[in-house]
Amino acid sequence: MSLRSPLSRRAVILAATVALTTSGAVAQAAENPYERGPAPSTSSIEATRGPFATSQATVSSTSVRGFGGGTIYYPTSTAEGTFGAVAVSPGYTASQSSLSWLGPRLASQGFVIFIIDTNSRYDQPASRGDQLLAALDYLTTSSSVRGRIDATRLGVMGHSMGGGGALEATKDRPTLQASIPLTAWHTTKTWSSVRTPTLVVGAENDSVASVTSHSEPFYTSLPSTLDKAYLELNGASHYAPNSSNTTIAKYSIAWLKRFIDDDTRYEQFLCPAPRGTAISEYRDTCPHS
Repeated sequence: MSLRSPLSRRAVILAATVALTTSGAVAQAAENPYERGPAPSTSSIEATRGPFATSQATVSSTSVRGFGGGTIYYPTSTAEGTFGAVAVSPGYTASQSSLSWLGPRLASQGFVIFIIDTNSRYDQPASRGDQLLAALDYLTTSSSVRGRIDATRLGVMGHSMGGGGALEATKDRPTLQASIPLTAWHTTKTWSSVRTPTLVVGAENDSVASVTSHSEPFYTSLPSTLDKAYLELNGASHYAPNSSNTTIAKYSIAWLKRFIDDDTRYEQFLCPAPRGTAISEYRDTCPHS
């Protein structure tokens, strides 16, 4: 069982799943109210674009507090309802452009994605974690797309020190629904207080944040009862997240769909543990609760 407790959301899903007809008979089960888009396939989540048309909005650093602005990528239609939202932080000395490929790719699958610039390119993980949370608060309360977002369905991602920031954000705000640290760097190795489903992505040939001293200890220290996974990219370097990468995109989409949208249609891509030439190692706590 997961340590997270989104009981109100689970209650909504349960209520929507079983409906009674006027005669008292059980009606056909309704869909999960958070599902967005058609049923997924391997080809659909490996594609460079998903089923939703997207647009983007630039956020100036002078118009926000707590972080350095950024770019919001979002589905243009809300015909299916509101969307979950994810704030994404770049790594040390990097800007939002280092992860810009992720914006439209994830947004087109049915998420609002905010790739931020940090206050300083030299900000450490704790500061980046605070900035990710400030960005989520801006998204849900002040941004031009706030009406498209379900503020109960939020997550964080980040690369390198931004990945360390994602871990920090989940420690500080356990109500987050999903976290994906990408080749993360942090001097803290123990994350036993995290309550957010976390996919740790490491790179086999990472010489900046080696998996033996960063990603693997991060994963191992997360509670054993937490929904968590460790994906190691075969032959990849620390900078693998800085260019279009189908493996990162595929499993990020599956993780965000599964835990931000509670969309069990994506469980098939996570459990049983995925295998393939792009993955050197995968660990998990399947089955997910």
